[in-house]
Amino acid sequence: MKTTSSKPAKNSVGGVRSAGIVLLICFIIAVCLFNFVFGNPANFMNNDPNNHPLPGNMLGTIYKGGVIVPVLQTLFLTVLVLSVERWFAIRKANGSGNLTKFVRNVKDCLEKNDLEGARALCAKQRGSVANVVLSALETYSQVEKDETLNKEQSVAAIQKRLEEATALELPTLEQNLPVIATMTTLGTLVGLLGTVIGMIRAFAALANAGAPDSIALSTGISEALINTAFGIATGACAVISYNYYTSKIDKLTYSIDEVGFTIVSAYAVAHK
Repeated sequence: MKTTSSKPAKNSVGGVRSAGIVLLICFIIAVCLFNFVFGNPANFMNNDPNNHPLPGNMLGTIYKGGVIVPVLQTLFLTVLVLSVERWFAIRKANGSGNLTKFVRNVKDCLEKNDLEGARALCAKQRGSVANVVLSALETYSQVEKDETLNKEQSVAAIQKRLEEATALELPTLEQNLPVIATMTTLGTLVGLLGTVIGMIRAFAALANAGAPDSIALSTGISEALINTAFGIATGACAVISYNYYTSKIDKLTYSIDEVGFTIVSAYAVAHK
């Protein structure tokens, strides 16, 4: 079976290729914040980080969360950075215009067998859906000129091109989302670990003979509560971000499938 081939379309979606680099940078920032901002002596009584934070001073209170705080901050910052990165990437994948209107206009052009009009719309729209459609239209024109292919072979060639172009676009849309999904559970678990460590210290202070060490007791409780708060915040942000961008990708996928079906149907109707 003879098939036509065309040069693969260039992927339109950019973005951060290595989430590990983001994680490392966020860790460095988190450690600096913990030591120099939250741990600033000015946040504590007598300018001593070993003492209680000043009344109402939230920065000093966060510092009392202990060594787990920089880890949780790293996860939280990573979720924020990757969420912003995905926002720009998927916005670029949507193209320059309204995606729903673009799909409707392309379908109208195909129903009229106006391939040039459909190409012009793709050139104006850009983005992932436009790239897939343009690739399929190129194959459409090629198989239409190839007299050695019958109708079934031509339709199969167009469908294959649609699958190849879609396979090129979708993986980059989902890039870094698995990391965000991992933070959903990891943030909660690390926060729980910090909570347990803080409660252990609090009960250890209560177990001392004689009067309990009030500073050690309050430090343990602060550590438990701060880590709980950071863990919940990290997990919540990760869940919201993952579900939001997954729904956006589903919309893009549906648009690609819808236009792809229309292209195949248009060819089948025009070449009975």
